[in-house]
Amino acid sequence: MTTKLDELCVNTIRMLSADGVEKANSGHPGMPMGAAPMAYILWTRFLQHNPLNPKWPARDRFVLSAGHGSMLLYSLLHLTGYDLSLDDLREFRQWKSRTPGHPEYRLTPGVEITTGPLGQGFAGGVGMAIAERFLAARFNRPDYPIVNHFTYGIVSDGDLMEGVTHETASLAGHLRLGKLIYLYDDNHISIEGSTDITFTEETEDRFRAYGWHVQIIEDGNNLEAIEDAISNAREETDSPSLIAIRTHIGYGSPGKVDHPSAHGEPLGKDEIRLTKENLNWPIEPSFFIPDEVADHFQPTVEKGKENEDLWKEMLRSYTQEFPDLAEEWRRFMDGEFPEGWDRDIPCFPADPKGMATRVASGTVLNAIAEQIPNLMGGSADLAPSNKTEIKGEEDFQPAAYSGRNLRFGVREHGMGSILNGMALHGGVIPYGGTFLIFSDYMRPAIRLAALMGLKVIYIFTHDSIGLGEDGPTHQPIEQLAALRAIPGLTVIRPCDGNETAEAWKVALMSDSGPVALALTRQGLPVLDRTVYPTAENLTRGAYILRGAKESRPDLILISTGSEVHIALEAAKRIDESGVKVRVVNMPSWELFDRQDEAYRRQVLPLEIKARVAIEAGISQGWHRYVGDEGRIIALDRFGASAPSKILYEKFGFTPENVVETALTLVKRPG
Repeated sequence: MTTKLDELCVNTIRMLSADGVEKANSGHPGMPMGAAPMAYILWTRFLQHNPLNPKWPARDRFVLSAGHGSMLLYSLLHLTGYDLSLDDLREFRQWKSRTPGHPEYRLTPGVEITTGPLGQGFAGGVGMAIAERFLAARFNRPDYPIVNHFTYGIVSDGDLMEGVTHETASLAGHLRLGKLIYLYDDNHISIEGSTDITFTEETEDRFRAYGWHVQIIEDGNNLEAIEDAISNAREETDSPSLIAIRTHIGYGSPGKVDHPSAHGEPLGKDEIRLTKENLNWPIEPSFFIPDEVADHFQPTVEKGKENEDLWKEMLRSYTQEFPDLAEEWRRFMDGEFPEGWDRDIPCFPADPKGMATRVASGTVLNAIAEQIPNLMGGSADLAPSNKTEIKGEEDFQPAAYSGRNLRFGVREHGMGSILNGMALHGGVIPYGGTFLIFSDYMRPAIRLAALMGLKVIYIFTHDSIGLGEDGPTHQPIEQLAALRAIPGLTVIRPCDGNETAEAWKVALMSDSGPVALALTRQGLPVLDRTVYPTAENLTRGAYILRGAKESRPDLILISTGSEVHIALEAAKRIDESGVKVRVVNMPSWELFDRQDEAYRRQVLPLEIKARVAIEAGISQGWHRYVGDEGRIIALDRFGASAPSKILYEKFGFTPENVVETALTLVKRPG
């Protein structure tokens, strides 16, 4: 039964949130005030967590997809005993604060995912639920449910409008992710006014059509109804759950309840006073927490520690009975690889005809997957073309949650966000594939992966006009530059099969953020590494592929991927003119920029001004490596539909054009 103490606790959450926004003079008070009852019930009666150990593997995951309501989460974290002080709440949205404007992973203890861009939290939670089901299927044994937690979230009208939630809700329903439960803060308000002006679909029916279990609560302050609905959702094990709860944005504020201004503006000095009077709350002090409320929340710490201790005791018994599984579980969760994980990665023999780097990637992926059993992923309905399927493995489906091949369907945006959730959950290494051109659909998720520093691997194939006849709609021109513009994302464009193998090693060993592999559709020669330097040099981002003996070359050709072979052929012809030429292979700008200055100057000496960069994409960014006096052979226009050989010729990606451009540059006056 709802008690006066429950109401007092809910109003404490409301007013902590409102006070935080008011002090910052910035933020979103309305959502926390309306959603406080559902959050209170979830966090005090259902959520299994340990504030003393926010990374306890068996904890329930909580996603605040409506990240603009961050003060709601910060208030809950403080009240339930996390390392987040009242002073931290007072510093909401301030410089170097642990309470930023939207929740940020790695910054605030207890925050599971960076949210704010609407829909991303919803979609990331689906990834967390996928990881939970996979690990449970692999490790749980009778009487030992060591992986057995829920993923909860609070989602908003805005979340459900975003296309990414349509994609991921559809997939979650298909996969029957029964341990995924979202509370829908159905407050009928968006920034521009009532949602009636844009959002009139039957949302609950839409989710039923996706295969979700749906419940509706007409009164967002009915704590008993919320508790009953969450209990029902927990018992619905064959479907994800959506609980639509009719709330009122800015609840308690006489002048701003149900008003759009409650979304993104502080209540204001006068209105916050009226709100406190309306809720029988002390006007002063701000950030007030009644003693009985603090006492009521205090047992959360003891309960969390007790639950973790019980789980650890189960894990000890599990370890005795299943020692090999327990050791594998530890490796998965600690991010360790088994000894010799890379021993079967192939070394491709020199071959003038060679292979597409996408084909090499598929071979390498399967060799690695044999040794790293928590590497899992798939493609946006392009697995045969992206070469992302793990051979001999089952698909991840309701009948086989232990399968490692994920079928994302034609859902690039959703795939990117799901990969983030899988990485955040821990215990799995996720990868996803599509054509490079469609990385545009994934960009919001890729950006967040970089912001959070997640180990996610992107396999982007068909990386240039080399894909040929599909034409300009499918030919990536600006996508490499767009990806390179994202801080924290490492982009690698290997030139042959052996560099592709090294790129996979870099991706797997990276602990600083996601890695994108840009791979060809067309075949590329496999370089003879007895003639050219070893492919292991890829780890340095750029290296001297040809002309290393020339301490002072006359000319430097810089290229990536498929264009490296054009540069090598051009260099042979330039030799005949008596010009000393160096070829620098630069598969990764980011890896190269991380090298010390001495190495970077060794590869690209400052005094050598005659530099030509060659890449079948836009020229943006290349000036930093060729300087004002260099030249760039690039494609600052859209492509065309024709066989790849014709396209390379027509757009100037030929040894002849490189030679002409380079020699003109070298022979210029002065």
